[in-house]
Amino acid sequence: MKKFVVPEAVSKFDLKKLRKKLDVTQAEFASLVNVSKKTIERWETSDDDIKGPITTLFNLLNNDIFLAEQLIEPVEKYPLRLKYYFRKQICTIIDVDERNRRIDVHNYQTELMFRAFGSIENPTYDEYEAFLASRCIPKERDKMKIQLRELGVPFYEPILIIEKTQGRMAEDEFWIEIER
Repeated sequence: MKKFVVPEAVSKFDLKKLRKKLDVTQAEFASLVNVSKKTIERWETSDDDIKGPITTLFNLLNNDIFLAEQLIEPVEKYPLRLKYYFRKQICTIIDVDERNRRIDVHNYQTELMFRAFGSIENPTYDEYEAFLASRCIPKERDKMKIQLRELGVPFYEPILIIEKTQGRMAEDEFWIEIER
């Protein structure tokens, strides 16, 4: 059996020091480690050792502060934002300027199959449109007008279809959240 070298417990002083090192508020740190702000407040005021999964997260973040920076959601660059997920895991954030046909992409996965554009780091607007089409009912499908009517979509437009279906396809667990 493998043994891992991680602290058994963390002190409130070490936790506060890490939070200051990361330059984040208690609320931001709570979001990063997926606990409530009240939990962070309790940890930082308690005289008890802090135990549990936080010790491993503490070790990872303390040894690589850039890890937290890689997880920061970027400020929206364009008016439309799509978040591409696999199950509940965010894979790619895509900011879109439809008027000027520009996109900005941030990947949060290293495995190419979980990225919206695979190995393409800087996709073109045409590649973005092809991606949207790949998350929709095929345009050539028989009885398309009936399917569009059932969705409440007036005509075939991938972004409108994705707004209704979240880009979910029967054969996979990827989906898209749209923010305007």
